[in-house]
Amino acid sequence: YIGVYGVLVLITLAQYFYTAGSSPGYVIDAMQASGGMHATFINTATLSKQSSSKHGSLKSSTNRPDLEKLRPMSSSSSWLHQIVDLYPPGSSNRDWTCQYCKIIQPPRTRHCHDCDKCVLQFDHHCVWLGTCIGKKNHCRFWWYIFEESILSTWTVALYIESLHLDIEKVWWKDFIGVILLAILIFILMFLLLLLMFHTYIALTNQTTYEVARRKRIFYLRGIPDRVHPFSKGICRNIYDFCFTRENGFVLEAVPPIEELEARAAPYTCRDLFCCRCC
Repeated sequence: YIGVYGVLVLITLAQYFYTAGSSPGYVIDAMQASGGMHATFINTATLSKQSSSKHGSLKSSTNRPDLEKLRPMSSSSSWLHQIVDLYPPGSSNRDWTCQYCKIIQPPRTRHCHDCDKCVLQFDHHCVWLGTCIGKKNHCRFWWYIFEESILSTWTVALYIESLHLDIEKVWWKDFIGVILLAILIFILMFLLLLLMFHTYIALTNQTTYEVARRKRIFYLRGIPDRVHPFSKGICRNIYDFCFTRENGFVLEAVPPIEELEARAAPYTCRDLFCCRCC
Protein backbone atom coordinates (compact mmCIF):
# COMPACT_ATOMS: atom_id res chain seq x y z
CA TYR A 1 0.00 0.00 0.00
CA ILE A 2 2.81 2.40 0.81
CA GLY A 3 4.36 1.77 -2.61
CA VAL A 4 1.11 2.52 -4.42
CA TYR A 5 0.63 5.57 -2.19
CA GLY A 6 4.09 6.84 -3.17
CA VAL A 7 3.29 6.36 -6.87
CA LEU A 8 0.07 8.37 -6.40
CA VAL A 9 2.06 11.16 -4.77
CA LEU A 10 4.43 11.28 -7.74
CA ILE A 11 1.54 11.24 -10.24
CA THR A 12 -0.20 14.08 -8.42
CA LEU A 13 3.02 16.08 -8.27
CA ALA A 14 3.60 15.55 -11.99
CA GLN A 15 0.02 16.61 -12.73
CA TYR A 16 0.59 19.75 -10.67
CA PHE A 17 3.59 20.86 -12.74
CA TYR A 18 1.86 19.77 -15.96
CA THR A 19 -1.16 21.95 -15.18
CA ALA A 20 0.87 24.86 -13.81
CA GLY A 21 3.00 24.99 -16.96
CA SER A 22 0.10 24.76 -19.39
CA SER A 23 -1.46 27.65 -21.26
CA PRO A 24 -5.10 28.48 -20.48
CA GLY A 25 -5.64 29.75 -24.01
CA TYR A 26 -4.93 33.43 -24.53
CA VAL A 27 -6.79 35.65 -26.97
CA ILE A 28 -3.54 36.91 -28.46
CA ASP A 29 -2.66 33.31 -29.41
CA ALA A 30 -6.09 32.80 -30.98
CA MET A 31 -5.62 36.00 -33.00
CA GLN A 32 -2.31 34.74 -34.33
CA ALA A 33 -3.84 31.35 -35.08
CA SER A 34 -6.75 32.93 -36.92
CA GLY A 35 -4.28 34.66 -39.21
CA GLY A 36 -2.78 31.27 -40.03
CA MET A 37 -6.20 29.68 -40.61
CA HIS A 38 -5.83 27.39 -37.57
CA ALA A 39 -8.78 28.77 -35.63
CA THR A 40 -12.25 27.22 -35.73
CA PHE A 41 -15.29 29.34 -35.03
CA ILE A 42 -18.54 27.66 -34.05
CA ASN A 43 -21.16 30.21 -34.97
CA THR A 44 -24.53 28.58 -34.40
CA ALA A 45 -26.25 31.94 -34.18
CA THR A 46 -25.19 33.37 -37.55
CA LEU A 47 -27.96 31.79 -39.63
CA SER A 48 -30.61 32.82 -37.14
CA LYS A 49 -29.32 36.39 -37.10
CA GLN A 50 -29.19 36.63 -40.89
CA SER A 51 -32.64 35.15 -41.43
CA SER A 52 -34.17 37.33 -38.73
CA SER A 53 -32.46 40.49 -39.94
CA LYS A 54 -33.99 39.99 -43.40
CA HIS A 55 -37.43 40.34 -41.83
CA GLY A 56 -36.34 43.36 -39.86
CA SER A 57 -36.84 41.77 -36.45
CA LEU A 58 -33.20 41.90 -35.36
CA LYS A 59 -30.63 44.55 -36.06
CA SER A 60 -27.02 44.78 -35.00
CA SER A 61 -25.65 48.03 -33.64
CA THR A 62 -22.26 47.27 -35.20
CA ASN A 63 -22.36 48.73 -38.68
CA ARG A 64 -19.71 49.28 -41.31
CA PRO A 65 -18.47 52.67 -39.98
CA ASP A 66 -17.99 51.12 -36.54
CA LEU A 67 -15.95 48.33 -38.08
CA GLU A 68 -13.78 50.84 -39.90
CA LYS A 69 -13.04 52.65 -36.63
CA LEU A 70 -11.73 49.42 -35.12
CA ARG A 71 -9.42 48.63 -38.03
CA PRO A 72 -5.89 49.66 -37.03
CA MET A 73 -4.33 46.85 -39.08
CA SER A 74 -5.39 44.03 -41.36
CA SER A 75 -4.93 41.21 -38.81
CA SER A 76 -7.04 42.92 -36.14
CA SER A 77 -9.63 43.78 -38.79
CA SER A 78 -9.89 40.13 -39.82
CA TRP A 79 -10.22 39.13 -36.18
CA LEU A 80 -12.94 41.72 -35.64
CA HIS A 81 -15.03 40.47 -38.55
CA GLN A 82 -14.76 36.92 -37.19
CA ILE A 83 -15.89 37.96 -33.71
CA VAL A 84 -18.81 40.23 -34.65
CA ASP A 85 -21.25 37.40 -35.46
CA LEU A 86 -20.43 35.54 -32.24
CA TYR A 87 -22.35 38.12 -30.19
CA PRO A 88 -26.13 38.67 -30.10
CA PRO A 89 -27.62 41.43 -32.27
CA GLY A 90 -27.67 44.85 -30.66
CA SER A 91 -24.35 44.40 -28.87
CA SER A 92 -22.05 47.39 -28.73
CA ASN A 93 -18.36 47.09 -29.55
CA ARG A 94 -17.66 48.70 -26.17
CA ASP A 95 -19.00 45.58 -24.47
CA TRP A 96 -16.54 43.23 -26.14
CA THR A 97 -13.43 45.41 -26.26
CA CYS A 98 -10.93 44.86 -23.43
CA GLN A 99 -10.27 48.04 -21.49
CA TYR A 100 -6.72 46.97 -20.73
CA CYS A 101 -5.49 45.07 -23.83
CA LYS A 102 -7.61 47.11 -26.28
CA ILE A 103 -8.34 43.94 -28.25
CA ILE A 104 -11.63 42.38 -29.32
CA GLN A 105 -12.73 39.67 -26.89
CA PRO A 106 -14.72 36.63 -28.03
CA PRO A 107 -17.63 35.56 -25.81
CA ARG A 108 -16.69 33.95 -22.47
CA THR A 109 -13.40 35.86 -22.38
CA ARG A 110 -12.08 37.94 -19.50
CA HIS A 111 -8.93 39.91 -18.81
CA CYS A 112 -6.81 38.44 -16.00
CA HIS A 113 -5.03 41.11 -14.01
CA ASP A 114 -2.51 38.63 -12.60
CA CYS A 115 -1.44 37.32 -16.02
CA ASP A 116 -2.16 40.69 -17.71
CA LYS A 117 -3.73 38.86 -20.65
CA CYS A 118 -7.21 38.07 -21.92
CA VAL A 119 -8.07 34.40 -21.37
CA LEU A 120 -10.49 32.39 -23.51
CA GLN A 121 -13.33 30.80 -21.53
CA PHE A 122 -11.87 32.27 -18.35
CA ASP A 123 -12.64 30.25 -15.22
CA HIS A 124 -10.42 31.72 -12.51
CA HIS A 125 -6.81 32.52 -11.67
CA CYS A 126 -5.42 29.76 -9.46
CA VAL A 127 -2.96 31.17 -6.93
CA TRP A 128 -1.84 27.67 -5.94
CA LEU A 129 -0.86 26.80 -9.52
CA GLY A 130 0.27 30.30 -10.43
CA THR A 131 -1.66 30.34 -13.70
CA CYS A 132 -5.10 30.99 -15.11
CA ILE A 133 -7.60 28.22 -15.66
CA GLY A 134 -9.26 28.57 -19.02
CA LYS A 135 -10.32 26.75 -22.15
CA LYS A 136 -7.04 24.94 -22.79
CA ASN A 137 -6.23 23.64 -19.29
CA HIS A 138 -9.56 23.33 -17.45
CA CYS A 139 -9.60 19.55 -17.99
CA ARG A 140 -6.07 19.26 -16.65
CA PHE A 141 -7.10 21.26 -13.58
CA TRP A 142 -10.04 18.88 -13.02
CA TRP A 143 -7.74 15.87 -13.11
CA TYR A 144 -5.36 17.58 -10.69
CA ILE A 145 -8.02 18.21 -8.04
CA PHE A 146 -9.38 14.68 -8.66
CA GLU A 147 -5.97 13.19 -7.90
CA GLU A 148 -5.55 15.52 -4.94
CA SER A 149 -8.91 14.36 -3.56
CA ILE A 150 -7.92 10.70 -3.82
CA LEU A 151 -4.54 11.42 -2.24
CA SER A 152 -6.12 13.37 0.62
CA THR A 153 -8.70 10.65 1.25
CA TRP A 154 -5.98 8.01 1.40
CA THR A 155 -3.87 10.22 3.69
CA VAL A 156 -6.75 10.69 6.12
CA ALA A 157 -7.38 6.93 6.16
CA LEU A 158 -3.71 6.19 6.87
CA TYR A 159 -3.61 8.85 9.57
CA ILE A 160 -6.69 7.47 11.34
CA GLU A 161 -5.19 4.00 11.18
CA SER A 162 -1.95 5.24 12.75
CA LEU A 163 -3.88 6.88 15.62
CA HIS A 164 -5.50 3.53 16.45
CA LEU A 165 -2.17 1.73 16.84
CA ASP A 166 -1.56 0.42 20.34
CA ILE A 167 1.54 2.49 20.96
CA GLU A 168 2.07 4.38 24.19
CA LYS A 169 2.44 8.09 23.47
CA VAL A 170 2.68 11.24 25.48
CA TRP A 171 -0.70 13.00 25.78
CA TRP A 172 0.41 16.09 23.90
CA LYS A 173 1.42 13.98 20.89
CA ASP A 174 -2.10 12.57 20.68
CA PHE A 175 -3.48 16.09 21.00
CA ILE A 176 -1.33 17.33 18.10
CA GLY A 177 -2.35 14.28 16.10
CA VAL A 178 -6.05 15.08 16.53
CA ILE A 179 -5.46 18.70 15.44
CA LEU A 180 -3.57 17.57 12.34
CA LEU A 181 -6.34 15.11 11.56
CA ALA A 182 -8.93 17.88 11.78
CA ILE A 183 -6.86 19.99 9.37
CA LEU A 184 -6.58 17.08 6.94
CA ILE A 185 -10.34 16.47 7.05
CA PHE A 186 -10.98 20.19 6.41
CA ILE A 187 -8.66 20.11 3.38
CA LEU A 188 -10.37 16.94 2.14
CA MET A 189 -13.84 18.48 2.44
CA PHE A 190 -12.68 21.56 0.55
CA LEU A 191 -11.19 19.44 -2.25
CA LEU A 192 -14.32 17.30 -2.54
CA LEU A 193 -16.56 20.36 -2.76
CA LEU A 194 -14.23 21.90 -5.34
CA LEU A 195 -14.23 18.67 -7.34
CA MET A 196 -18.04 18.44 -7.29
CA PHE A 197 -18.41 22.07 -8.35
CA HIS A 198 -16.02 21.78 -11.29
CA THR A 199 -17.69 18.52 -12.31
CA TYR A 200 -21.02 20.35 -12.36
CA ILE A 201 -19.77 23.25 -14.47
CA ALA A 202 -18.05 20.80 -16.83
CA LEU A 203 -21.31 18.88 -17.33
CA THR A 204 -23.20 22.12 -18.03
CA ASN A 205 -20.44 23.89 -20.00
CA GLN A 206 -20.08 26.80 -17.61
CA THR A 207 -17.18 28.55 -15.90
CA THR A 208 -16.68 29.74 -12.35
CA TYR A 209 -16.67 33.34 -13.55
CA GLU A 210 -19.97 32.90 -15.41
CA VAL A 211 -21.62 31.32 -12.36
CA ALA A 212 -20.36 34.00 -9.97
CA ARG A 213 -20.84 37.04 -12.24
CA ARG A 214 -23.78 35.93 -14.37
CA LYS A 215 -25.77 39.15 -13.85
CA ARG A 216 -22.77 41.33 -14.73
CA ILE A 217 -22.06 39.67 -18.09
CA PHE A 218 -24.10 41.62 -20.63
CA TYR A 219 -25.00 38.72 -22.94
CA LEU A 220 -26.19 36.56 -20.00
CA ARG A 221 -28.54 39.14 -18.52
CA GLY A 222 -32.19 38.22 -18.69
CA ILE A 223 -31.48 34.53 -19.26
CA PRO A 224 -33.20 32.29 -16.65
CA ASP A 225 -30.84 30.78 -14.10
CA ARG A 226 -31.82 27.23 -15.03
CA VAL A 227 -30.80 27.80 -18.67
CA HIS A 228 -27.16 27.21 -19.53
CA PRO A 229 -26.60 29.10 -22.80
CA PHE A 230 -23.49 27.27 -23.97
CA SER A 231 -24.54 23.76 -22.98
CA LYS A 232 -24.78 21.26 -25.84
CA GLY A 233 -26.00 18.37 -23.70
CA ILE A 234 -24.11 16.38 -21.10
CA CYS A 235 -22.45 13.98 -23.53
CA ARG A 236 -21.25 16.69 -25.89
CA ASN A 237 -20.12 18.88 -22.98
CA ILE A 238 -18.00 16.07 -21.56
CA TYR A 239 -16.48 15.39 -24.97
CA ASP A 240 -15.59 19.05 -25.54
CA PHE A 241 -14.26 19.37 -22.00
CA CYS A 242 -12.03 16.30 -22.17
CA PHE A 243 -10.89 16.54 -25.77
CA THR A 244 -10.06 20.22 -26.16
CA ARG A 245 -8.00 20.74 -29.28
CA GLU A 246 -4.35 21.32 -28.61
CA ASN A 247 -3.90 22.96 -32.02
CA GLY A 248 -6.44 25.57 -32.95
CA PHE A 249 -9.14 27.36 -31.03
CA VAL A 250 -12.88 26.71 -30.94
CA LEU A 251 -14.84 29.87 -30.20
CA GLU A 252 -18.50 29.58 -29.26
CA ALA A 253 -21.21 32.00 -30.32
CA VAL A 254 -23.94 33.20 -27.99
CA PRO A 255 -27.07 31.21 -28.94
CA PRO A 256 -30.01 33.18 -30.38
CA ILE A 257 -32.82 34.19 -28.07
CA GLU A 258 -35.24 31.76 -29.75
CA GLU A 259 -33.05 28.81 -28.81
CA LEU A 260 -32.67 30.02 -25.23
CA GLU A 261 -36.42 30.46 -24.87
CA ALA A 262 -36.92 26.89 -26.10
CA ARG A 263 -34.46 25.62 -23.49
CA ALA A 264 -36.34 27.47 -20.75
CA ALA A 265 -39.47 25.40 -21.41
CA PRO A 266 -40.22 22.88 -18.64
CA TYR A 267 -39.38 19.24 -19.19
CA THR A 268 -42.06 16.86 -20.40
CA CYS A 269 -42.29 13.08 -20.29
CA ARG A 270 -41.18 12.96 -23.90
CA ASP A 271 -38.09 15.02 -23.07
CA LEU A 272 -37.16 12.56 -20.34
CA PHE A 273 -37.48 9.57 -22.66
CA CYS A 274 -35.54 11.38 -25.39
CA CYS A 275 -32.79 12.33 -22.92
CA ARG A 276 -33.14 16.03 -23.61
CA CYS A 277 -30.51 16.92 -21.02
CA CYS A 278 -27.96 14.70 -22.78
